[in-house]
Amino acid sequence: MLEEVERWLIDRSWSVADRPLHGILAAKRASGQTVSVVLPALDEEATVGDIVAMIRHDLVLQVPLVDEIVVIDSGSTDNTAAAAAAAGATVVHRDAILPRIPAVPGKGEVLWRSLLVTRGDIVCFVDADLREFSSDFVTGIVGPLLTEPDVQLVKAMYDRPLGAAAGQGGRVTELMARPLLNMHWPQLAGFVQPLGGEYAARRSLLEQLPFPVGYGVELGMLVDALHLAGLDALAQVDVGVRKHRHQDGRALGRMAAAIYRTAQLRLARGHLIRPALTQFERAGDGFEPRTYSVDTEERPPMREIAEYQARRVA
Repeated sequence: MLEEVERWLIDRSWSVADRPLHGILAAKRASGQTVSVVLPALDEEATVGDIVAMIRHDLVLQVPLVDEIVVIDSGSTDNTAAAAAAAGATVVHRDAILPRIPAVPGKGEVLWRSLLVTRGDIVCFVDADLREFSSDFVTGIVGPLLTEPDVQLVKAMYDRPLGAAAGQGGRVTELMARPLLNMHWPQLAGFVQPLGGEYAARRSLLEQLPFPVGYGVELGMLVDALHLAGLDALAQVDVGVRKHRHQDGRALGRMAAAIYRTAQLRLARGHLIRPALTQFERAGDGFEPRTYSVDTEERPPMREIAEYQARRVA
């Protein structure tokens, strides 16, 4: 691990217990900042109402931390919208936001459009399929943005059980996202849950970022925020355990493909694909590196070459 990341893990990794609620509220009053909570939802009637109700009870009615709760319905065919509205959220259908640009399916599409129908200085995203939800998820990731002026984006970190097996959730994280980040963006190797759907950021940052429309949005946002704001502007907070509905293997494959493509686009833009290979040869008592260029140029099909076309005619 890079020395910079080791330092970051000390300076920018916290627990929800590090910031008592009264201190967060005092910082909010002093700064005058507002907080929006956004839940992207697609067929989540079983869970979205409970999440909204808890946030509203704990962080709107009991203490004035959250200024608005907005559920963006991504085309649900069940009673997601009704359940969210009954629990106290403002519900907006994805297609009603910016109708000039036709909406496409995808989580990132919904998060991007949510910026048009929220007003908070700080925007907090929470997935709508969480079970046994705690409002600590919100206070944990919003807290540093209110108390640390230099922090611009905060991700939640947590244990992710898979059924009864502790720590076995997050399969796409371990098999796709973590290797990609460690190899190509090692500054981000310290994030425990880089693909987690619970994170908060300053609007001033979010409005500068592109949003991949699908499952690549979390990785893309993290990489782009690193380049735009720097590692010290990013942080993570331990909020305990995250329980949610798990995808089947085929869905995970589609998710992994979207994440890989998101990474691929960013590597190409930043010219971070390194066309070289380092190998090692023994020299004396040790090994010496030898670096070789990797051929990347391709020739076109021969039938596109004028000279070859002329030969065929002759």
